[in-house]
Amino acid sequence: MLALRCILGDLRGRLLRTFVSSSSLSSAVRPTRRDVGPQQVRFRSQGRDSASAAKLKLRTRLLIMLLFGGGIMAAWRYVSWEKQQKLRRQRVEQLRQVALGQGTFSLLDHHGRRRTKQDFLGSWVLLYFGFTHCPDICPDELDKLSAVVASLDQDKSLPPVQPLFITVDPERDDVAALARYVQDFHPRMIGLTGTLEEVKHAGRDYRVYASAGPKDEDGDYIVDHTILIYLISPDGLFVDYYNRMKNQEQIAESVKNRINGYVKI
Repeated sequence: MLALRCILGDLRGRLLRTFVSSSSLSSAVRPTRRDVGPQQVRFRSQGRDSASAAKLKLRTRLLIMLLFGGGIMAAWRYVSWEKQQKLRRQRVEQLRQVALGQGTFSLLDHHGRRRTKQDFLGSWVLLYFGFTHCPDICPDELDKLSAVVASLDQDKSLPPVQPLFITVDPERDDVAALARYVQDFHPRMIGLTGTLEEVKHAGRDYRVYASAGPKDEDGDYIVDHTILIYLISPDGLFVDYYNRMKNQEQIAESVKNRINGYVKI
């Protein structure tokens, strides 16, 4: 029994010494912050600096690309705007050369007041030449013109458009006749009449054709005339026209585009 105790004690001592020795060796081998040399510290620091520099370069490249792309887009928009302005100036110059609607007129409105072209400067005008005894075409065209003006009135961003009717039959269309006639159309409609020479002068400025036909046994007659709706700019220039083939929606859209693209002279 004593011998057995001696053997066990000796074995326990050896195991304890082995454990202590292993722990000491592990502690000696494990690197600590003090054991890391200056070169290793510098290497790790350089690695972190390289990663930061790479991120900075990437961000810089992205920023440059965004600025470059934005510059190209801005330049493209400016060139496009300049092109549109040039086309509009050319269009205005063409209208000047055509010399359509550049004259003036002096007529009586349906209230008996003298009106000239200068009274309508600063306003968009839709103008129609016709006569009150016209059986169907004139009423249809004036109904369409009135509907266009009413449609444009609903867009509060647009200025009001002035509807204007000039007779080509002053012999029958006096002030009283016009006053009765325009009541059937847009409430802002203004009817204009005058002497035969005054009316011809106004129509000649827009190259309006008008010719009275033969009278029947009752003294009635039809006037053959140009069937067009004219759009006049605030400068008093003719800018567009619409024949019978254009419907209300097409005319309203065209007038709206003309107003929005207007270049003041």
